[in-house]
Amino acid sequence: MSFCDDCFKGVTHEGTPKGKWEKIGQIDCYVGIPSDDNYPKDKALLFLSDVFGMQLINNQLLVDDFAANGILTYGVDYFFGDPFPADAMSSESTFDREEWRGRHGYERTRPAVDAVIAALKEKGITSFGTTGYCFGAAYAVPLAIENITQVTAVSHPSRLKIPEDLEKYLSISKAPFLINSCEEDAAFPIDAQAKADEILGDGKFVPGYKREYFPGCKHGFAVRGDMSDPKVKAGKEGAFKATVEWMKKYL
Repeated sequence: MSFCDDCFKGVTHEGTPKGKWEKIGQIDCYVGIPSDDNYPKDKALLFLSDVFGMQLINNQLLVDDFAANGILTYGVDYFFGDPFPADAMSSESTFDREEWRGRHGYERTRPAVDAVIAALKEKGITSFGTTGYCFGAAYAVPLAIENITQVTAVSHPSRLKIPEDLEKYLSISKAPFLINSCEEDAAFPIDAQAKADEILGDGKFVPGYKREYFPGCKHGFAVRGDMSDPKVKAGKEGAFKATVEWMKKYL
């Protein structure tokens, strides 16, 4: 699956970010540190964002929320300070999507994630979870297939090869896998959701598999959804809750 129009649409959320920017392995990261010092110091969640990157307040607030739930979280800036600008969500935007995509291919962006993981290992982190949103799922899934990370959650994933990536996940990965899916998603449509259940469900993926489904939501809901819509609000909050519970259980 590739991008869809909804990969580039959404609503900017309101709030006051509480995290901090830090260089990890020479890569900028937005870091959420739990206020309760009793959190596990050897475990970390890698927050792998949509195309709007860690500069988007929505993504920063999500990192803060994971930290508020006792999970040390690193939002990796694999766009090197050059994400989609927030105003590109506007239907009137003239931002050149194709030119941007050409500058942010997997071969350029993936090494940033690897550098952060290597640096965090040097700091004593031994277990990694990933939560990948849209664009970020295309990093979360390979990291799990390579058994670099120990638990995976993706929300409205894009750029996955179906069924190939799921079959690789089944045969190679040891990382429990959560998918937050929705009703309207051209990047991960209903047939792809059913294929994921067919390949990984009913106990076939022994480490653990679960797919949540949020009706009345469309691609991007877990990050850029319109909170004035009750179904979208419920979906965003439900996907976050499911991801926190998944990480608490397996990370």
